[in-house]
Amino acid sequence: MLTTIASSGSMAAAARRLGVVPSALSYRLRQMEDNLDVLLVDRASRRAQLTLAGTELLRASEHLLNELDAVAQRVKRVATGWEAQLIIVADGLINTNTVFELFERFYELGAPTQLKLRVETMTGTTESLSSGQSDLALGIVSEAAQYAGVRSAPLGQIEFLFAVAPHHPLARVDVPLSNAHRLAHRAVVVADSAARGPGQTVGILQGQEVLTVPTMAHKLQAQLRGLGCGYLPQPLAQPFIDAGQLVVKAVDQPARIARMAYAWRNPISAAPGQALSWWLAQLKSSATRDALVGLRLAAAAQPTGSYRAAKPTV
Repeated sequence: MLTTIASSGSMAAAARRLGVVPSALSYRLRQMEDNLDVLLVDRASRRAQLTLAGTELLRASEHLLNELDAVAQRVKRVATGWEAQLIIVADGLINTNTVFELFERFYELGAPTQLKLRVETMTGTTESLSSGQSDLALGIVSEAAQYAGVRSAPLGQIEFLFAVAPHHPLARVDVPLSNAHRLAHRAVVVADSAARGPGQTVGILQGQEVLTVPTMAHKLQAQLRGLGCGYLPQPLAQPFIDAGQLVVKAVDQPARIARMAYAWRNPISAAPGQALSWWLAQLKSSATRDALVGLRLAAAAQPTGSYRAAKPTV
């Protein structure tokens, strides 16, 4: 209303443009002025001009008008099949750089769907999906991807290497490490983020001293400093192995390979929304899947201080 009055130059002309009688327009304007206890339009001159207060109100309200228009467009587009929100949960092993590249490509669509990213560890990733806290999970262990109302597909596999810092005592052992060798030294483990149940324990020997950390990046930092030993994902550890900051040790156990899957909620009563469908289409690409289980973002893996390695070429 204020925009029309300001651009029309008179109350009568503004009323015609708004499709109301002048008295109705004057009444609405007085209501606004009474509520704010200020004069918004100077009616003394022949032209209806905004006062300084009216001009400030109009200026400050422009973003509200734009937001109202954006909301209207968003509602219309959501009605076409786009979800209002899509929650994606990624295991801590997943390459977050690739995830954000996918975010960038999704935003280029101009879709109305809001994205939300969660990061969980081990069975916490599965729990997030099965409990309805997320819609798409990246990095579920294949064997744990069978739930009612959930569909899954292979994502890829990640090899884990047993590695220690060069100054760790196990680095000097020249035979494949036995359980007895490992038991004598502290293990560094990542905590399972599952809120319910005992969670998952991997690579710990009974009676072994344990240092528990929240993420795989923290585990890497701890092992680079010789605080303990343990398995690390090959893509994360390789730059530091190449730089001589980690030593891979043979163990008298079978190779440890994690077979990962991606999974999504698939209610029988409804087809996937357009946002989820877009993500599932991207995941059909083997290049995308390989990138998600590949080398992590270098900045997330780089240690600090004297342990910093040269940035790897990806």
